[in-house]
Amino acid sequence: MSNPAIDAAFADEPAFIPYLAAGDPSYEASLEYVEALARGGADIIELGLPFSEPIAEGSTIQNAIVRSLQGGMTVGRYFEFVTDLDVDVPVVCMTYYNLIYQYGDESGPEPFVRKAKSVGIDGFVVPDLPAEEADPLREACDRHGLDLVFIVAPTTDDERLDRLVSLSSGYLYIQARLGVTGARDDVSNETTSSLDRLADYDIPKAVGFGIKTGEHARDIIAGGADGIIVGSALVDIIAEGTETDSPTEEPAAELESLCQELKAGALEGAQ
Repeated sequence: MSNPAIDAAFADEPAFIPYLAAGDPSYEASLEYVEALARGGADIIELGLPFSEPIAEGSTIQNAIVRSLQGGMTVGRYFEFVTDLDVDVPVVCMTYYNLIYQYGDESGPEPFVRKAKSVGIDGFVVPDLPAEEADPLREACDRHGLDLVFIVAPTTDDERLDRLVSLSSGYLYIQARLGVTGARDDVSNETTSSLDRLADYDIPKAVGFGIKTGEHARDIIAGGADGIIVGSALVDIIAEGTETDSPTEEPAAELESLCQELKAGALEGAQ
């Protein structure tokens, strides 16, 4: 059973799902930046809980994770951060299974999921969680009414695809291209073939990896996606702000503006 808040994000129009790492570059600035995403039209926010050994991340998000960790972000602070956020959209925690599994006094994912539910998290993306080891987290999410989102790559074979879809709720994260995350100048041809393969599965499909413009958003939604996921293009704005010592309000305004462009592109693609 899917989380109603995430279901609602896909109900009437394509969902815009931005990503930022919580605490990048500081707790207070990050709160402003994440809230700017909501003002810019986010329907769901993927909020990264930094882990020291991320996979599938390009240098942009790796650097964001380093800044977040250097700024003092921890699992406990992350839960405080979600509590302090003033946004009226679902929050999906993107993190790594070791942090989930090791949290609390009990073994397994139950304590982390229970705490996440209590602070207002609506679901998880866990890039390093193999389908074969996902049942404990899937069951904990079911107990607490949270979604568990899996990533589908262009190379995912049919048998594994069936398994990932059966484990997923809320939406599928469709990896638009092979490689790591990072803003790109074009939309990969792999995106269309991935969406075609998934057309018969009754779950929303959100495409990520490389999207950075309204035109990208338009083309991906026009190609059959139900949502877009954007991370690196937004994190780039924060990185530029840290390099120039810009006041927090300047990157926040740029984030809001780019989100508006991306959301508008997605809406155009749905027409």
